[in-house]
Amino acid sequence: MQKNFGSTQSLAVLEQLQASIAAQLTVPLYQGGAEYAAIRQAKETLGQRRLDLDTARDQVQANVTQAWGQLEAAKAQIDATQSQVTAAEVALNGVREEARVGQRTTLDVLNAQQELVNARVSLVTAQRDRVVASFTLLATVGRLSPQSLALGTETYDSRVHYHQVRDKWIGVRTPDGR
Repeated sequence: MQKNFGSTQSLAVLEQLQASIAAQLTVPLYQGGAEYAAIRQAKETLGQRRLDLDTARDQVQANVTQAWGQLEAAKAQIDATQSQVTAAEVALNGVREEARVGQRTTLDVLNAQQELVNARVSLVTAQRDRVVASFTLLATVGRLSPQSLALGTETYDSRVHYHQVRDKWIGVRTPDGR
């Protein structure tokens, strides 16, 4: 906007106002579709990430289900092998009594003892499988940590380590400051 006051030669026009407005509009005739392609690519990437999330969620759920099934199977195996141990003990006692009265041989007694040992080994193996399955389940659901297991160990704190080595330049200091 411009404002002029009259000149000394002409007294008729004392004041003159002049205004102008300019605008520029740029419309591309051809862009090659790069902007729309980038938008489509972002939408496809979003869809792919959502599918990846669903796949990961399904995989975790399958792993938890499998770990739970293994734990339940291990518990059932313990019950079965305990029954097997009990049956082997009863059978061994019966074979010993029969051997004492002369109806069984020493080999029969040894075979019955071997069956009892095998049953006890199976029981210990089943108990071990249950412990492994329970820790596998804890690891699968993300609860296998020293804090959740209430272990009496010191846990690693990255902030403490950072404060111990933050001014270390070359490697001459150890984390305890010496």
